[in-house]
Amino acid sequence: MVECNYDEQANRSQRRVLMTSEEPQWRWIAYLVLILCLTAGWPAAAQSPPTAGAAQEPITPIPVALGLNPKRQLLGERLFKDRRLSHANTHSCSSCHDVETNGASARDHDTAEGRPMALNTPTIFNVSLNFRLNWEGNFRSLEEGAERSLCNSMASSTDEAVGKLRGDPEAVRQFRDAYGREPDAAALLDAIATYERSLVTPGSRFDRWLAGEVDAITPLELSGYQAFKSLGCISCHQGVNVGGNLFQRHGIFHPLGSPEPVLLRVPGLRNVATTPPYFHDGSTQTLPEAVKVMGIAQLDRVLTESQIAAIVAFLNTLTGEYRGHLVRPAGATLRPGVESR
Repeated sequence: MVECNYDEQANRSQRRVLMTSEEPQWRWIAYLVLILCLTAGWPAAAQSPPTAGAAQEPITPIPVALGLNPKRQLLGERLFKDRRLSHANTHSCSSCHDVETNGASARDHDTAEGRPMALNTPTIFNVSLNFRLNWEGNFRSLEEGAERSLCNSMASSTDEAVGKLRGDPEAVRQFRDAYGREPDAAALLDAIATYERSLVTPGSRFDRWLAGEVDAITPLELSGYQAFKSLGCISCHQGVNVGGNLFQRHGIFHPLGSPEPVLLRVPGLRNVATTPPYFHDGSTQTLPEAVKVMGIAQLDRVLTESQIAAIVAFLNTLTGEYRGHLVRPAGATLRPGVESR
């Protein structure tokens, strides 16, 4: 769902945390354990050449969505595309989150009920793999995100949406089939959340490399991944979604887009080659420029053209598949350099 501004100040205050160091008396224990682990691993490391594999890497493959109720998933998909969920019956969740392309849109700022949204729309793909939702990380569950989006992005509410659905005999039949009862708020939000949990994009070339297919990525792409790690990008962008699992300040060394909000949920980089424009304010139009800007703003480094090209090549390998097709950018044509079939 698109960004919401519900109780913004309260959520921001909850996300500001203080870093504390361990008690000094425990440090020597940690050092001893580290030395023992490293010593134990030396012989095996000397005998085993480096190989591709998820076990050795800070990024893990996307799992296939399993265990979802098919009737509720199908109902959620219908609701995701239903314009009646908005107050004026003018747009649906899919108006800003196009799952036929990149799970978002090509606009800097989408429009809700005639008003531009404050922040750029993040992709809905792999949303269930994030530990918080939206750029500000102000929602903890897909159900909560759906409810607030009905209120803020669609100028509606669960009560209003349920009222409309109860007036539609076909919708009532579908809810009874999936939930055994007429439409209500809990079933509405659960159905949308169930569908959103299905929106994962496994099968990227990088995931195939992680699984041991050493020829799935090229030497240039591999060098880009190595640069991504050695430069420190991996410190924020790791895990199954290559991000989405922590908060970070933007513009640590130099400004990065609009100054607010100061603290952001780090975006996942899955399918990033297909989701321009970039950053929370949609201020950067191309991936090479985004990589260049990130180096300056977050690392205080001016990356070389070869470094940028290699990192962009690696980021292209993170494009996955949805329903048997590679995720593609919003719009009629693919941009040069983006994988296609």
